[in-house]
Amino acid sequence: MKHLIAASVTTMTLLASTTPALAEWKPDRPINIIVPWSAGGSTDQVTRVVAPLLEQGLGTKIVIVNQPGASGSQGTQAALDAPRDGYTWTANAIANNATYAITGLVENTSINDYEIYLHVANVPVVSVNADAPYKDFGELLEAMKGSDVTVGTAGVNSSGGMALAAIKEQVEGDVGARMVTYDGGNPAVMAAASGEVAVTTQLATEQTEMIRAGKLRALAVLSDKPLVVEGIDPIPPVTNWLPDMPIAADYFGVFIPKGAPQEVYDTVAQVWQDNIMNSEEMMSYASERGAVFAPSFGEQAMEVAMPVVIAEACARVTRGEAVVDPSTIGIDCPAE
Repeated sequence: MKHLIAASVTTMTLLASTTPALAEWKPDRPINIIVPWSAGGSTDQVTRVVAPLLEQGLGTKIVIVNQPGASGSQGTQAALDAPRDGYTWTANAIANNATYAITGLVENTSINDYEIYLHVANVPVVSVNADAPYKDFGELLEAMKGSDVTVGTAGVNSSGGMALAAIKEQVEGDVGARMVTYDGGNPAVMAAASGEVAVTTQLATEQTEMIRAGKLRALAVLSDKPLVVEGIDPIPPVTNWLPDMPIAADYFGVFIPKGAPQEVYDTVAQVWQDNIMNSEEMMSYASERGAVFAPSFGEQAMEVAMPVVIAEACARVTRGEAVVDPSTIGIDCPAE
């Protein structure tokens, strides 16, 4: 997490000296942001924080449209299919938009189909129902090897699904954990809190309220540093148990499909710099929810996000989930 904060400061310094082109686009009707997950999840939460800030800069209403289904791919497809006039955006973790084509969920797409505007980096947390018998992550790992432990996630392409898959890759032998899929991070977390499933691996931002309320117990964060969140005991890093586990920050933001007039993207870049880059509302959200405030846009955003994009794309190949070679959409996986 400290590395992420340092990267955030560096990115903000770079962007402060990069002034977007003069903003000229003046929207004459509301803008729709399609959140391809159910209400209450991490993407929905942060998009509802950023939307009023965008409204102030753009002078028009931002409408959040929740359109869940198929690990976020249905709403993403709807955004890509909409007219390319600047009035339909989408929001997600960038690794999702970049890898949907690899798993065949959205055909003929890549992150190059969008102009990207990032705001926070999120980390998954492994939590169990408050009444679960596991004292720490090590005990849970042992249980996963010997029984069919149920894990609630928002699907294979969600942050929680990718976190579970990454954990399985690091454990020797068969892992009996069985993923139970929900239409978003919030219902997956609620399922764990209620005891419907034993575990969830969704993002910290989706779990903090249930952890504070004593409904969930956080065992590990998928990071190489402890996660410190207001009102919660520090969550130990997963590398305490899986020291060789690769870690890549998962960046979230809003994405505007390419094809609109250039002044749309220039205007949003200007608003992003003026209203998002130093937003106290966004900083407060990140602090309270266990996210890292790391805003960027344009080339800088692509640069900071590519490590997680490459990691997730290549992990799909390793796990046998890829139906499309990542190289066909410009992602080269390192040779084993």
